[in-house]
Amino acid sequence: MKAYFVDAFTDQLFKGNPAAVCIVDQFPSSEMMQNIALENNLSETAFAVRTSGSCDLRWFTPGGEIDLCGHATLATAFVLAHYYEPKADKFRFNTKSGPLTVTKQDDMYELDLPSYDLKQVDVTEDMEAALGIRPTEAYLGRDLVCVLENETQVRELAPNLAGVQKLDGLIVNVTAPGVDYDSVSRSFAPKLGIDEDPVCGSGHCHIVPYWAKRLHKSNILAFQASKRSGVLYCHYDGKRTRLSGHAVLYAVADLNV
Repeated sequence: MKAYFVDAFTDQLFKGNPAAVCIVDQFPSSEMMQNIALENNLSETAFAVRTSGSCDLRWFTPGGEIDLCGHATLATAFVLAHYYEPKADKFRFNTKSGPLTVTKQDDMYELDLPSYDLKQVDVTEDMEAALGIRPTEAYLGRDLVCVLENETQVRELAPNLAGVQKLDGLIVNVTAPGVDYDSVSRSFAPKLGIDEDPVCGSGHCHIVPYWAKRLHKSNILAFQASKRSGVLYCHYDGKRTRLSGHAVLYAVADLNV
C-alpha cells in the first residue's frame, strides 16, 4: 500500500498538521485502517479510493474514525495533484459529511466544507478547571468552542487533558482575537487519542463561523498556535466554510500490510 506523508496548512516542512494519505484500490477493513492510523500515530490518516471523477474518502485518528477532517482532505488533494491527476484543478470527495471539493489555486488548496451550527452554552466550573482559565463564552456544535480574552492566554494555555476529555464536544477548540490575525486558536482532542491537533480544519468550521459573525466579516485570517503552528485563509458563506492553505510533502512510503 502506497502512503504519502504531507504537512498541511503550511509552506514549511515540519510545520502545519501532518497527515498520512493512503491511495487504495478499495478500502481495507475498518480494523486494518484503524491499525494503520495507530501505527502512523498522526492526527489523521486518510484512505482514498479513486473513482470516475471523484474519490471516496475516509479519515481515521488513533482513537477512531472521524466524520470530517480538513487537513487530511487538503493533503489528499495535494497527493492527487502531484502524483495521480496533475492536470486537474478540482478534486471531489465522497465522505461521511457529504460531497466535498478541493480547488487548486496556484500553490494553495481551497477546501469547501460544511459549517457547524453553534449553540451558546453556559460557561461551567468544569471548563475552567480543565482549561486552567475561565472562558468568556462557550459554544457547542460537534466540538466545544471556548472563547478567551486574548492571544496570550491561548498561546500559554496548559490544559488538564483528563478534564478536557470530560467536557462536551468531540474536540475542544480554544480561541481568542489575534494581534496579527483575526483569530488565534488551539484544538485539543483527547477523546480521539490526540492531545493537541496541530492545525484543525474541522475545528475551524466552528471557529470561523463564530469570528465571522462577531467581526461582521466573511474573510477570516486564522492562526493555529500549536507548537507546529499553521495559517488558514478562511471564508465564511453561511452553511459552508472555505479553508485555504499550502501543503508540503515529507515522505512517500510503501506500507507492508
